[in-house]
Amino acid sequence: MDPTKNKGEMEGIDHRMVSVNGITMHIAEKGPKEGTVVLLLHGFPDLWYTWRHQITALSSLGYRAVAPDLRGYGDSDSPESFSEYTCLHLVGDLVALIDSVAGDQEKVFLVGHDWGAIVGWYLCLFRPEKIKGFVCLSVPYRPRNPKVKPVEGFKAVFGDDYYICRFQEPGKAEGEIACADPRRVLKNIFTGRELGPPILPKDNPFGANPNPNCEQVELPEWFSKEDLDYYVSKFEKTGFTGGLNYYRAMDLTWELTAPWTGAKIQVPVKFMTGDLDMVYTTPGVKEYIHGGGFAADVPNLQEVVVIEDAGHFVNQEKPQEVTAHINDFFTKLQDNYRSF
Repeated sequence: MDPTKNKGEMEGIDHRMVSVNGITMHIAEKGPKEGTVVLLLHGFPDLWYTWRHQITALSSLGYRAVAPDLRGYGDSDSPESFSEYTCLHLVGDLVALIDSVAGDQEKVFLVGHDWGAIVGWYLCLFRPEKIKGFVCLSVPYRPRNPKVKPVEGFKAVFGDDYYICRFQEPGKAEGEIACADPRRVLKNIFTGRELGPPILPKDNPFGANPNPNCEQVELPEWFSKEDLDYYVSKFEKTGFTGGLNYYRAMDLTWELTAPWTGAKIQVPVKFMTGDLDMVYTTPGVKEYIHGGGFAADVPNLQEVVVIEDAGHFVNQEKPQEVTAHINDFFTKLQDNYRSF
């Protein structure tokens, strides 16, 4: 089942497998071969498909849009051990992918959402010479805290039921998702509008509902039944372990990144979020973004955009607005490069 084949805007998107960093990665791409590459990175629990609107729009503007299924997702390989999902593995995948798809282009544009944003920050930190500019959606850069491991820090602030803490035990969240029904879980994640830090109570964490009428709840205009069907078809095939392993590797990533303690992001950055995003509405995040801390850690932060009436998946909820902001930023950067 591939509902994308029934969508007019999906026409012309090419799909292929690329060998990177010891794994095989699936990518979706569209646009002229000579076009500047825009690398689009998805988050959890997501796929290349989250960028379906941007791929088509950006390619029509002359860019070559490339959206992979990241390691552990969709049609890309999914190593079993969470130790193979550190930031070094993930950035290694992307460096090899850039070398494969960018040809003689020295730098590419980068867009990331959710975990794709986090991986994008690491890519900018480790290999800034490969990135012309970064449009980050939802998750701002947070520098490494040398005094506390991430999971311990989250637990101290938000408690044991904070979703990242609840995802740590291998197999447990997978079983809870299965009990709640993956279709219902995916639907709730994509269309939910709960504000603040996500908390997963130990009793019914994913909202299992025995009422069959709950499936009849109308989906929002921006997320169709065909969209949900596509996600369900992929996650029924792969399961959720690959995506959950990103969270399980967070402490290991913390250990491996000690040499970058205090390092700042030097590439040009534009940050976007929805005003109803669960990350943006988490205590302390707005203060960090707007109070000077974010700009101090990202000295070349050029713009912060808060999109009204949009939740976490702002690129899907407000596709035209997000694409316009992406193009505006990259066009300005292109003009700056040409002026030198």
